[in-house]
Amino acid sequence: MLTEQTIDKMNTLKLTAMRTAFEQQLAQPATHDLPFEERLALLLDREILHRENRRLTRLLQLAKLRIPSACIEDLNYRQPRGLQRSQMAQLASCQWIEQRHNLVLTGPTGTGKTYITCALAQQACRQGFSVRYYRMPRLLEQVAIAHGDGSYPRLMKQLAATDLLIIDDWAIAPLTKAHRADLMELVEDRHGLRSTLIASQLPVEHWHDYLGEPTLADAILDRLLQNAHRLPIQGASMRTSLPAAT
Repeated sequence: MLTEQTIDKMNTLKLTAMRTAFEQQLAQPATHDLPFEERLALLLDREILHRENRRLTRLLQLAKLRIPSACIEDLNYRQPRGLQRSQMAQLASCQWIEQRHNLVLTGPTGTGKTYITCALAQQACRQGFSVRYYRMPRLLEQVAIAHGDGSYPRLMKQLAATDLLIIDDWAIAPLTKAHRADLMELVEDRHGLRSTLIASQLPVEHWHDYLGEPTLADAILDRLLQNAHRLPIQGASMRTSLPAAT
């Protein structure tokens, strides 16, 4: 009777993993010889691991990564593209996100920028940071739609609150005046408060010309690049020799 009451209380408290582990302990006589403190520790460890895995799953689902399977451990260092293990280890620590710094990743097409971006994003999710991945054209399209349907304030609030905002394919399409204004609002909302990762084929020295309007370009780049780490990728496209650029 006491066992059933204990299980009912675990269900009430939504300790589902702990309940399962408790039931397994009851079914395994060998665990009955363990000290109470050790059995309790095993139950707590199971619940903590379950919650961490559930949170990671939720964060990855919300991130909507272009390559969900990308991870730091699978990065390819054999290709001559300038990747340094020490620098990647530092970025994988996510201290730059804790410090609200930005990251700029540039390089030719096919050199694995998107894979590296998604691998760093997954690492951030592992450490409990919220992430959102967008290709730049899709982000600007979504903001434009939000202007039209009245959801703009809510969308901008969500983007401003995201720990790591990823903008892939930066500078892949021309900007309108409205695009520049929206980008300015976005980087202003996040400046010094959250981290932004930019991935682009266009070298940073050409970004000012790409943004076009000098005053807004100065303001946007000042906020994006002031505390930004740089990760330039070199080399030829890996897509001709590998099934997926890693």
